[in-house]
Amino acid sequence: MEVNHKVEAVIWDMGGVLLRSAHYQFRDQLAARFKITREELEHRVFNSESAMLATVGKITQAEHWRITAHSLGLQENEIADFEEAFWAGDQCDEELVGFILSLKEHYKTGLLSNAWMGTREMLKNKYGCLDIFDLAVFSYEVGMAKPDERIYRYILDKLGVAPERSIYVDDFEENVAASQQIGMIGIHFTGRSRVIQEIDKIIK
Repeated sequence: MEVNHKVEAVIWDMGGVLLRSAHYQFRDQLAARFKITREELEHRVFNSESAMLATVGKITQAEHWRITAHSLGLQENEIADFEEAFWAGDQCDEELVGFILSLKEHYKTGLLSNAWMGTREMLKNKYGCLDIFDLAVFSYEVGMAKPDERIYRYILDKLGVAPERSIYVDDFEENVAASQQIGMIGIHFTGRSRVIQEIDKIIK
């Protein structure tokens, strides 16, 4: 790998990038059970008021799931199965993990994720991919969430890297745009092969 001395760090989003839904079979089944669309189900899980509170660490992940489950009419003893079914189609992209590992010899690697309590342990224990990063920053731990520019500056400061010397990858365009606003090289993730090609073009 040729080394681009202008770029010092490559920072990645987690959900929708490193961890992605391989299929939506189980979410579709849940949505049909509740007589709503999968999009509505995902909105309740990811974009509700309780989801936003959990993202910045004001409530626990368990509290968010309880609120979401109750809003759908589930009983307390059904919550765990509901959560498990919702995530059942998710997988860690092992090929992307390999690419990130290949960057580590010459570049700092970071993970910047809007996430709920317990995500650090989940990445470490369930997927075993936390240690591929030099630094992981989760929104619930720092009380800030993308696209707030402060969280980008936070991880850059911790890595000791200037914005213009960093690449940031995210599947949400607004988060990419926010990174670009402070001078980072933002890449919108639309697929593994394309993002690898785009990064290779920048660093070679």
